[in-house]
Amino acid sequence: MEAKFSPKVKEVIGYSREEALRLNHDFIGIEHLMLGLIRDGEGMAIKALRTLNVDPIKLRNRLETSIKDKTAKGVFNPTSVPLTKQAERILKITVLEAKLMKSDVISTEHLLLSILKNKDNIVSNILLEYYVDYTAFKAEVETMLSNISDYEISLPKMETPNEPSDEEFDEERSRGYNQPPTGKKPGSTKSKT
Repeated sequence: MEAKFSPKVKEVIGYSREEALRLNHDFIGIEHLMLGLIRDGEGMAIKALRTLNVDPIKLRNRLETSIKDKTAKGVFNPTSVPLTKQAERILKITVLEAKLMKSDVISTEHLLLSILKNKDNIVSNILLEYYVDYTAFKAEVETMLSNISDYEISLPKMETPNEPSDEEFDEERSRGYNQPPTGKKPGSTKSKT
């Protein structure tokens, strides 16, 4: 099974870069990946955090306060903002998280699970203040996914109308249905000559 980043995760990575630039940082770290998730404001990761009573706005403020002293020293090239080794490792781990959850696509929940798996980072430490760790977050995601699956299973199956067979189609044509227009009005059988 080859996992690939969902469009949502690609957006989050782009937002992470923008967040790093906004904060005048010359790197993209784990904290920027989290800020990207918060900025996006959607996806399973943020929904699960809300369910776990984490206010994304308060989390963002707390995170920004704790990293404010990491501004770039001197001049840096804003077109080239590299990922830190730790952030690169997190992105690699997302593939494993997706596989563990039997998903072909890497989604926001896999990204946050990867961040939480490593307890030695600022995001994990701040989320612990909200009593959110890898185990609690994963349990919430699994609950949400099972509810989605239960919902999809309980939906009535929509029946699609059957295409008419060739015989039914020929029968309809012989009765005058679906006849191509002849250019004559119905009831005008007289010729003008």
